[in-house]
Amino acid sequence: MVESSFGNEYDISDYQAIHEKFGSMEDFDRLLVEAHKRGIKIIMDLVVNHTSDQHQWFVESKSSKESPYRDYYIWRDPVDGQAPTNWGGCFGGSAWEYDEATGQYYLHQFAIEQPDLNWENPVLRQTVFDMMNWWCEKGIDGFRMDVISLISKPEVYENGPINTNDHLSAVSAITANGHRVHEFLQEMNKEVLSKYDLITVGETPGVTTEEAKNYAGFDTNELNMVFQFEHMDVDGDEHGKWTKKQMYLPALKEILGKWQTNLEGSAWNSLYWDNHDQPRVVSRWGNDSEEYRVISAKMLATCLHMMQGTPYIYQGEELGMTNYPFTDLSQVDDIECRNAYQTLVIDNQEYSNETMMEIVSRKSRDNARTPMQWNAQPHGGFTTGTPWLAVNPNHVTINAESQVGDPESVFSYYKELIRLRKEHKVIVEGLYRVLCPEDEKIYAFTRTLADENGEQKLLIICNFSGEELSLPADVAEVKKGAKSILIQNYKDEKEVLRPYEAVVYCV
Repeated sequence: MVESSFGNEYDISDYQAIHEKFGSMEDFDRLLVEAHKRGIKIIMDLVVNHTSDQHQWFVESKSSKESPYRDYYIWRDPVDGQAPTNWGGCFGGSAWEYDEATGQYYLHQFAIEQPDLNWENPVLRQTVFDMMNWWCEKGIDGFRMDVISLISKPEVYENGPINTNDHLSAVSAITANGHRVHEFLQEMNKEVLSKYDLITVGETPGVTTEEAKNYAGFDTNELNMVFQFEHMDVDGDEHGKWTKKQMYLPALKEILGKWQTNLEGSAWNSLYWDNHDQPRVVSRWGNDSEEYRVISAKMLATCLHMMQGTPYIYQGEELGMTNYPFTDLSQVDDIECRNAYQTLVIDNQEYSNETMMEIVSRKSRDNARTPMQWNAQPHGGFTTGTPWLAVNPNHVTINAESQVGDPESVFSYYKELIRLRKEHKVIVEGLYRVLCPEDEKIYAFTRTLADENGEQKLLIICNFSGEELSLPADVAEVKKGAKSILIQNYKDEKEVLRPYEAVVYCV
């Protein structure tokens, strides 16, 4: 799928082609064949909430009110000479862009170059389904569906509350989980998804656990699972993500626990710390110092991979890659970050340059978008040319080549976690119950499964702090029944929890 290049964003200009910078369709076909030979499945990123303004559909739509493609997008007349509503775009500014030639506004929930598709149009929907079937016939193995919860817009377009510091949350409150979204996805399932052996995951801003039971319910005929963002907002405040606020562990436990228990037996969960829209978790909620980077990366991996759901590992997470040490806005490419800087530093003067750049180094999406660190060579072995972002200077010590053969590496630890999930049914299916929910430094929970082999129970203990800690009483009580250790990130066991220690007991 061809994206335009205004900001490395999700703006598709051709759904049935490969962008030349990535090769050709022949290259993709070969990739698919060779991946399948090796037991690797390929999931495509499906972006059908919007397209590029360079897509031929939009070019035709914009050309005339009488164009057969006009209704592929959402056009509205001005209201009192202004935009139809006060909705703000997710990257700042208005969600409406005026077209002088036709005298109407088009809706773009994201960048101006990303006009929203009109899913109320049955012709548009069928065209999308035909395109999806085309990819499935090629043999792809699934879809990750970008902001799929936003495709059904409100029945009435009216003003809403706008948080100018957190546009995504504001617009999601207006457009997420629209009145026809489940109808549209059930139609998609009938026309496409049910015909193939696929895995589907929907990125769903604004989703609740109750809504997730519709999107990813075992019997709702929509998707297999969803990505939710609630736990990613735990260290945000009135400025959205652009803050120095630290994560409060009881709040994280409450959110993750809600998603664990509310979906039990009715829908499937996704598990992630990192992705292309989030900073590196070892820098965010672990400790990326030389002393604790490896141990805290393993702790965070243990905590997540011992929960119920499908774990997602983002490129470099399995190496313990860290945030980039941004010091100047010129090093940043992300449109969201640049617009936030404009609003908070230049326009409103809420932050100094120094404060904002400190926050950028902690929260910018570009922290996850620096090139993969393959080896210690220039540009991390990623390219002999000039990459779109600078490679993190620490690639000299943090890289795949140095970790693949090292049994003590973060990479080897991730391999062990994956092996354990395949071998222990309790990790996949066991019931989740949290212990010491109000503890601000220790995250402890159990996983329990009763089946034909009897009861299996795991106790997972993770120290999110850099301190030595005694076990809370309820955790110590459960630990009394421990029979063995399944996995741990220190080589031995002590009575106290060491900094960023993680241990999983069979009890």
